[in-house]
Amino acid sequence: MPSLSEFRPRGVVFDLDGTLTDNMACHAEAFALFLGRHGLPELTMAMRERIDGKRNAEIFPILFGRDVTAEETRLFEEEKEGAYRELSRHRLRPIDGLLPLLERLEAKGIGVAVATSAPEKNVAYTLEAIGLADRLSLVVRSDSVPRGKPHPDVFLHAAERLGVPPDACLAFEDAPVGVIAALRAGMRCVAITSSFAAGTFAGDAAADASYRDFTAYLEHEGRWLMN
Repeated sequence: MPSLSEFRPRGVVFDLDGTLTDNMACHAEAFALFLGRHGLPELTMAMRERIDGKRNAEIFPILFGRDVTAEETRLFEEEKEGAYRELSRHRLRPIDGLLPLLERLEAKGIGVAVATSAPEKNVAYTLEAIGLADRLSLVVRSDSVPRGKPHPDVFLHAAERLGVPPDACLAFEDAPVGVIAALRAGMRCVAITSSFAAGTFAGDAAADASYRDFTAYLEHEGRWLMN
């Protein structure tokens, strides 16, 4: 297997929250409001490692410690994600280096996709807020595939939509659960450390590399995009 710096992907797949934009603090604030209203314990980093990157249908049962009905999930999702959209208004921007990376990928004719566990309203809102709704129009949500992250389904479907074999794709993720999903799909994966420290990405979540943002990625691994 070639080193990451020697790897020449034919497709690139981005996670959304915490990867395209550093918005996890906004999600944390929304969760704090939600948990307080429902008398639930505050989120710890250990709990975040368990839930970040998962679908809401899987997050709420973990938080409540019980089965959650489909109707409860719908109501909880609207409550928490509505708070996120309100709290994050005018606070979102692309992570440093993302726009230059996208420009280089476009110049090379390399297809890009978004593979996310975010619900539909959040996807539309967040991409619009960071000005990338038109440039990142190929989006696969994990609620449209049988299994969410850490299963590989959403990444496999993104590769299929790109028309590129998974092992020819490079993924960018910010959460251990997402890194595991990308690796299980057979992709190479770079961790963006906006949400978790680099040391978190170990064991099953051992990404090929970790960088604070895309500027750092381009400085260390982006030579292939310049040739």
